[in-house]
Amino acid sequence: MLSAPLASPANYAAAAEPLTSEPNETPVTATPETVKSSDLLKPWTGPYGGVPPFKSVRVDEFAAAFDVAIAKAQQDIEAIANNPDPPTFANTLLALETAGEELDRLETVFDVHSSNLNVGPIPDIERAVSPKLSAHSDSITQNRKLFARIEAVYSDVFENKTVTLGDDARRLLEETRKEFVRRGARLSDADKAKLSQINARLARLFTDFNQNVLEEEKGHVTWIDDKADLAGLSESTIESMATAAKEKGGKAAYAVTNTRSSMDPFLTYAENRDLREKVWRNFYYRCDNGGPHDNKNVIREILHLRAQRAALLGYPTHAHWRMESTMAAKPEAAMELMMRVWHPAIARVADEVADMQRIADAEAEASGSPKIKIEPWDYRFYAEKVRKEKYDLDMSEVRPYLQLDKMREAMMYCAERLFDLHFEEVNGLPTFHPDVTVYEVTRNGEHVGLFYLDPFAREGKRSGAWMTDYREQSGVGLSDEDVGIPVSTSIVSNNSNFIASSGDGPILISWDDATTLFHEFGHALHGLSSRVRYPSQSGTNVARDFVEFPSQILEHWLSTPDVLSKFATHYETGEPMPAELLEKIQRSAKFNSGFETTEYLACAILDMKLHETDASEIDISQFESEQLAAIGMPSELPMRHRLPHFSHLFSSDAYSAGYYSYLWSDALTADAAEMFEQSEGGYFDEVVADKLRDHVLSVGDTIDPAETYRAFRGRDVDTSALLRKRGFAPAE
Repeated sequence: MLSAPLASPANYAAAAEPLTSEPNETPVTATPETVKSSDLLKPWTGPYGGVPPFKSVRVDEFAAAFDVAIAKAQQDIEAIANNPDPPTFANTLLALETAGEELDRLETVFDVHSSNLNVGPIPDIERAVSPKLSAHSDSITQNRKLFARIEAVYSDVFENKTVTLGDDARRLLEETRKEFVRRGARLSDADKAKLSQINARLARLFTDFNQNVLEEEKGHVTWIDDKADLAGLSESTIESMATAAKEKGGKAAYAVTNTRSSMDPFLTYAENRDLREKVWRNFYYRCDNGGPHDNKNVIREILHLRAQRAALLGYPTHAHWRMESTMAAKPEAAMELMMRVWHPAIARVADEVADMQRIADAEAEASGSPKIKIEPWDYRFYAEKVRKEKYDLDMSEVRPYLQLDKMREAMMYCAERLFDLHFEEVNGLPTFHPDVTVYEVTRNGEHVGLFYLDPFAREGKRSGAWMTDYREQSGVGLSDEDVGIPVSTSIVSNNSNFIASSGDGPILISWDDATTLFHEFGHALHGLSSRVRYPSQSGTNVARDFVEFPSQILEHWLSTPDVLSKFATHYETGEPMPAELLEKIQRSAKFNSGFETTEYLACAILDMKLHETDASEIDISQFESEQLAAIGMPSELPMRHRLPHFSHLFSSDAYSAGYYSYLWSDALTADAAEMFEQSEGGYFDEVVADKLRDHVLSVGDTIDPAETYRAFRGRDVDTSALLRKRGFAPAE
């Protein structure tokens, strides 16, 4: 956001040993009758209002448990739709908030396994269950009696004005009605059936796409035997490669796995150009190699079905349908912002490449070697040489000061100073893997929630980093009318793919990895800071192009002198990062912004171009190359995510026609960062931090995000701050 074949079901207990539950002596196939007493379907028990029952998970129970939970959820919906009492906000909208609780809990536990322990039978279970979940979702939004009740309540509140609701309840009603319409509530029965067929097929295709990416990441490893081929890499990186090689079967002494956290340091520091190219091609050609895991045909069918669905629902394109509920609202608004940034970004890339080419030419002349042209597998390598030349900064000098445990302490320190959130490790709670650590989060001694941290890569874990809500906060300020709404605290997780060290020493991470750590923690703080009444409005349940704002703003604290001087300590000496090195980091903050912006923005632009038409007949590789050429993509760097493995777009609908949202949110982030920078207390200004908590982090989707930002900033966003942040405009 990402080797050996999957373990067979018979080998699953060994392959997924951390699942803590013991396998049956005799394998038993669970049935709906036998799973009714399963912990998968029971309310969560234990401290803190209950916790996920990871210790008692039986993988063989998942499929049958889903059948039971879906049936129970359907009964809940039918009870609401057929309620003989006149429709009210309480017996319709609030009832929907708590319908299907068993299914929600089950999906949470299963999603943890499909994302983090996707081995054994899990892929097949996911393929079987996804269409059922899609059909269940459609059965809710297509239920005529249920929608009629929602319409009746809406009329009483907004048209007849015979019922008065609070602002958050009014928004819940309005947004629920909009979503039902967007999901086909007003279609004819025949068109509803067509829509359900499309959604069921898409659910299966999303699963196929995701499983193909996982297989490609497991199956392509760069094996290296000679340590001389690792010249340029740090000892900690080499140790991690040795550990990875053992975990992957030991075909050679060292392994570069097909994940970003393994690929990135190799391309940045490895002097062996041929191996850099090999690693680059393995990573960027995932699912574009022909064979059973090639995703190009899957993508074409997804695009075709999305276009069909949009037309059925009355929208010009999938992009128009997806963006209707976002801050940008229309594709044209997103494209306007993207192109405003695109042109200065590629101009900056030209400058960056010229600097790199000059160094490469000088090296060739000095050694008598043939000259090279900077290629994508050279960009990171020569960028570091330019950084050294321009700023006397070698990022390999920074890595010894970035210990994973210390960076974890740093982000929690920021949470405490900014938002009064205190993190304390708790033992004895069930986790899905020994790598996971659980923290209780409190504010002024009062329990706020739980935070699960899962930092390391493993077999069956998707690549990248992400945040997940295990349980959404709800219940603040309940009134007598809020019947059935639970009083719940947040349970959230951060999951990453850092490479564990083979020794006992600390794990060192790159600057980019530390930034990602802070980014995902920003999402976690968004969930933990929520203070709302209704679960569906909680935490990160906000517009797609607003949700990245809290995560991106937290990245800014990593580079503050206060954080680095306290937590960036040398792993051997314990000495804090020297002031001189800290100053170099600050001065080079905008370095390589052309590369970083362009590799991301090319993805966002192609995402929008793909979804503004029915692209079902296109050649995916040809479309990618032609569209990149049309917008002037520099040949020296690739898209951050090539289309065949672009999971944001094709493992669900979540970021489709929405990858632009990182840029949209970063416009808010840049403007908000300037508010901190211009305040009396800088990045730790209490007044500004309180505004961020009270007007952004705590309110969830109870307020329109544009109003949310206006309440925080005191005005609309100044998008020029985005250009200043990236060094594309003069500072004001």
